[in-house]
Amino acid sequence: MLTLDLTNEPRWHDLAPGVRVQLRPLTTALMVATRSDPVVEAVPEDASDEERAVAFAKALARRAVLAWEGIGDAGGKPIDPSPEAIDALLDVWPIFEAFQLSYVSKGLLLEQEKNASALSPNGPSAGATDTARVANPASPAKRRAKTARRG
Repeated sequence: MLTLDLTNEPRWHDLAPGVRVQLRPLTTALMVATRSDPVVEAVPEDASDEERAVAFAKALARRAVLAWEGIGDAGGKPIDPSPEAIDALLDVWPIFEAFQLSYVSKGLLLEQEKNASALSPNGPSAGATDTARVANPASPAKRRAKTARRG
């Protein structure tokens, strides 16, 4: 069952021990804005999927991060989110992975479920495979059919 959260309130996400970020809800408007982000659009066509994922995640995070806790500068002084700081945060591999898992992938879950259904056996998406086995020529049902025709 699809559960709709009609409050549309920002939520805190734990990305690492002692590090959490407050993020806007992952809405259609946020995804569309991120897809048309100049940095995302500037990714070369021959870029790898990984390069595209990093560019997209950073662009999304720059739009989604409202606040954070447990993040500081080189001297240990807490800093506020900024585009440069958000990009630097996502350059930390475990943080990037946690952001992808706790925020991005949950938003894309419906997309994956939608794409996981089998193809239609006919029509424009033809391609589903047969699941029934071919009947044995000497099967009892076939013998009965031959006998019924003779009689």
